[in-house]
Amino acid sequence: MLLNFINWNVDPVMVHIGSFALRYYSLGFLFAFVLGYLIFVNMFKREKVSSKYLENLLIWMFVATLVGARLGHCLFYQPDYFLTAAHWPEIFLPIDMQTGNFTGYEGLASHGAAIAILLTIWLWCRKNKFNAWWLLDRLVIVVALGGAFIRLGNLFNSEIYGVQTSLPWGFIFERNGETVPKHPTQLYESFCYLVIFAVTYLVYLRKNGKLHNGRLFGWWMIALWGVRFLIEFVKEEQVAFEKGMTLDMGQWLSVPMIIAGVVIVILSHKGLLKEGIFTDKRNKK
Repeated sequence: MLLNFINWNVDPVMVHIGSFALRYYSLGFLFAFVLGYLIFVNMFKREKVSSKYLENLLIWMFVATLVGARLGHCLFYQPDYFLTAAHWPEIFLPIDMQTGNFTGYEGLASHGAAIAILLTIWLWCRKNKFNAWWLLDRLVIVVALGGAFIRLGNLFNSEIYGVQTSLPWGFIFERNGETVPKHPTQLYESFCYLVIFAVTYLVYLRKNGKLHNGRLFGWWMIALWGVRFLIEFVKEEQVAFEKGMTLDMGQWLSVPMIIAGVVIVILSHKGLLKEGIFTDKRNKK
């Protein structure tokens, strides 16, 4: 039986406890970090690397993801609003500075999170004498899984969806006043990210962690940002200035990521990326 479109009117809040509201998006974000941490613990045990680094790394990654995603949205998508004297405090304060109303943190950008994570990894690895390429090859596996959960959260928030479609799996996002079916691009991305997670994790397990540093990371960059680039063609514009653009902001930001992935794969194949787990000589245990 063919679907006759899907009327989507799900409350984004899963549980109300007094004035506190737990959103599906927040739960997905938290679940992604917990599951990613458990997978990372397994990787470190498999390769006999001390788990003492993990808690510290988790905190760094959590902060980098939130701060980077928020700054990415504010700087890439709404600089005309946030980079003003009246509104710049709203970047990190969930309050409209002119009305005093609670607004929540509306607006997170995955490209901003990616840049912040890469910078944080470089700083963390320099501090702890880790080989950044080794760490990135493993980190991106769980990042893909996290991206899948976050896009499901976007679906429950009825946000970041596509243009009108006649396909039977189109979603009518009633909470936003939509009356015609739109591409559920959140599901498209979530599914693709799950596939990327499954493939990269299986490659890691099959090789038993014995990977050429940087190669998995490079292919991951090509695959994930390539998927993002293609799906953007059926997404609605996120901000007004994207209207009429041949490529939207998400695509322009994805292009250098894809190119970087190609370069990293080439460097890895040529043996130009440092192998090993640490940048200095030490006992892995």
